[in-house]
Amino acid sequence: MTTTKQRINITADSYVQKSLKFLAKRDKMPVSAKALGLLRLALELEEDMIWAKIADERVSDKGPVFDHESAWK
Repeated sequence: MTTTKQRINITADSYVQKSLKFLAKRDKMPVSAKALGLLRLALELEEDMIWAKIADERVSDKGPVFDHESAWK
């Protein structure tokens, strides 16, 4: 059976395995689907941290400041 999804093999310690099994059972889903959902969430958090860092750098920049109305003129 062919698939368009890339397979990733990881080795998890017993704590991670038990946690994934527990969460998957609680949410009534396969362990692999739960792991994928958690990976997606982690990637979103990483991306948010990058955007927050960029925003902080822009806020601390001592360049010119414009109010909203004059910026759109």
